[in-house]
Parts: sequence; C-alpha cells; structure tokens
Amino acid sequence: MAKEEAPPNGPVKVEVAEKQISSGVQILDVRTVDEWETGYLKGAKRVTFGEEGFVEKAKATVDPKKPVLVYCRSGKRSEKAAQQLRAAGFTAVSELEGGIIAWEKAGKTLVKGK
Repeated sequence: MAKEEAPPNGPVKVEVAEKQISSGVQILDVRTVDEWETGYLKGAKRVTFGEEGFVEKAKATVDPKKPVLVYCRSGKRSEKAAQQLRAAGFTAVSELEGGIIAWEKAGKTLVKGK
C-alpha cells in the first residue's frame, strides 16, 4: 500500500474516501430508506444500521473479504457499524469521517432519488 493511502480500518477523510471509491472499494450506506432517498454516494448499497440482522444483511450485500467504505449521515452510526463488521470478520472496513454531511460540505456530488 502506498504511504498516502489510509490504513484499511478506521475513519477516513473525504479526499481519501474519494480515492478509495475511484479504486473500486465497495460502498455501504447504513442510513434509513428516507435518508437514502435524499441522496447517496454513487455505487453505494444500503443496509440500515440498527435493524435486526444488520451484519448478516451486510454480508449478503457486500463481500466481507474485499475493502468496504461505510458511511451514514454524520459518521456516528457508520463508526458503530464498522466496528460490528470488523468483529464479524470483514477484513478492511473504513468509515467516511463526518458522513454524508462532510461529503456534501466538500462539494462532492450525490445521486438523488431511489
């Protein structure tokens, strides 16, 4: 891994997340359906954190053996979600620091609608 890349686990800033996304990282949105419909990161898949069976649903949605970028609205839920995913055997999980709020503040685009 190159020096400027973030370690595979832990919070990452928008710029690092953007590099991960362009390199093909899996993206997991852990917000609710209503939040999702206000806009999401291109290529993201959604599994609501806090729902029963969250880890099992996540395993069915993304490959636990490949790097995953997790995000929510502000970064709090994604941090907890990432901890659960790591505990369940996901090999490389990073969270978008500041969530989708930080993404939008940085002027990055979202996909709107369903």
